[in-house]
Amino acid sequence: MAETYGEKALVLCSGGVDSTTLLAMAVKRFGAQNVFALSISYGQRHGREIEAAQAVAAFYGVQQRFLDLAAIFADSNCSLLAHSTEAVPESSYAQQQAEGGDGPVSTYVPFRNGLFLSSAASMALSLGCSVVLYGAHHDDWAGDAYPDCSQAFVDAMGAAISEGTGGQLRLEAPFVQLTKADIVREGLALGVPYQLTWSCYEGGETPCGKCATCIDRAAAFAANNALDPLLG
Repeated sequence: MAETYGEKALVLCSGGVDSTTLLAMAVKRFGAQNVFALSISYGQRHGREIEAAQAVAAFYGVQQRFLDLAAIFADSNCSLLAHSTEAVPESSYAQQQAEGGDGPVSTYVPFRNGLFLSSAASMALSLGCSVVLYGAHHDDWAGDAYPDCSQAFVDAMGAAISEGTGGQLRLEAPFVQLTKADIVREGLALGVPYQLTWSCYEGGETPCGKCATCIDRAAAFAANNALDPLLG
C-alpha cells in the first residue's frame, strides 16, 4: 500500500498476528499520529488478547479506543465466549469441517465482525478518519468457517459503509485473499513485534498449541522458516 499521509485510519486491533501486521502497515502508510487502534471486548474467554492489543498499540505509539459489546452476545453459546458451556475444539478448522461439514465452526461468534465493522465505522467517522482497516484473511473464510471474513462479506460491508457515510469512509481488507503465512511473511519484513501478540483461544501463560488458531499460527511461522517468539 502506498504512503497516504494526511488521511486518518482506524484499525480493528485484536492483538493477534493479522491485526498487528495490519497496524504496522497502517503506521508505515499513514504515520502513527494518524492511526487509531480499536479493540473490542465481546465476552471472550479471557483478557489476554486485549492486553496484547494494548501492548501492540503502545509499541507503535498510536491512540487506542475500546468498546465493550459483550451484552449483545449474552444469549449465544459460542464456545469462544466466557459463559459458554461448550469446549473449544482441539483441532484445525479443516478437521472440524471434515467431521461436521462446511459452514461456521463452533468458535464463530454470531455476525461478530459485522457488528465490529459497523461500530468501527461510526467511531472512525467521529474521529475524522477516511478508512477502516480490517484484517480478515483467506484461511478464515475457507469453507465458510467464518463467513464474516469472506470476500463477499467485505465487499458488502464496504458498500454499506461507503453508502451509509455518504462516501466519507471506506473499508479496506488487504489480507482477504491472502493466507496467514503470507501475512506473517509481510510482518517479518516489517519487524512486527509478534512477541507481544496473542492468538490462542485459551488464556493460559503460554499458547495451548491445540486450538485451531494456534495450529494456524504455528503453520504460518513454519511456512516462513521462522520461530514463533511465543514458543521460543
